[in-house]
Amino acid sequence: MKKLLIMALVMFHTLSLMAQGKPITISLSATGNDTASVQVFLPNAKKATGRAVLICPGGGYAHLAMAHEGVDWAPFFNKLGIAVAVLKYRMPHGDRTLPIADAEDGIRLLREHATEWHINTNDIGIMGSSAGGHLAATIATHSMGDAAPNFQILFYPVITMDKTFTHMGSRTNLLGKVPSEELEKEFSNEQQVTEKTPRAFIALSSDDRSVPPANGVEYYLSCVKHNVPATLHVFPTGGHGWGSRASFLYHTEMELELQSWLRSF
Repeated sequence: MKKLLIMALVMFHTLSLMAQGKPITISLSATGNDTASVQVFLPNAKKATGRAVLICPGGGYAHLAMAHEGVDWAPFFNKLGIAVAVLKYRMPHGDRTLPIADAEDGIRLLREHATEWHINTNDIGIMGSSAGGHLAATIATHSMGDAAPNFQILFYPVITMDKTFTHMGSRTNLLGKVPSEELEKEFSNEQQVTEKTPRAFIALSSDDRSVPPANGVEYYLSCVKHNVPATLHVFPTGGHGWGSRASFLYHTEMELELQSWLRSF
């Protein structure tokens, strides 16, 4: 009875926030003072397409760029009738399973609330930038069942853990200073793509000096090799970390390309 009452109160609070057009914040797991949570931004119910996306900001598995790689994306998707959940995931701090568990919980949360949030359980994607792109690609290639996404959107992603072209900060923070060969391979997502991997949109800049462009390129080639529908957009300049910022020279083109891709399926 108590559990039902709590669920009813949560639903009432959610409906109240939806009516006010405000984001819904839901806590997930906690480790010490580090708590995972999601901020949910819902489109107008009349415009809702049933599609939703879980966004994983980047930050090298050390911190999170919650604004331009997270919540600032909500208006773009909401205008297209797409629900958005921005994930504040826990940092690994020696336990690589933490951010993965949080991302999987975020996908499950969207499916659990599909009815009241007007979401199609078979049209839920995951998006990530930089190290958040690695987390998104990890979920896309490793997760199963109700934690598996239906599509993926990756911006200038860290993909590999191969030290010859990875982002070493992300690698060290996720796997430690001297990971085993098995662990390195397991989280080199270009090696984990299969025919069951969901379709992918990948965008990056040719002059990225932080995360080698080869990360996104190798992932795209692996998708093609395994007959996974994928598109790769390489912009001439922009460096790393542009996210949703209008100051990115190709911001308009990037948004149009993403919008077109989202309409394609």
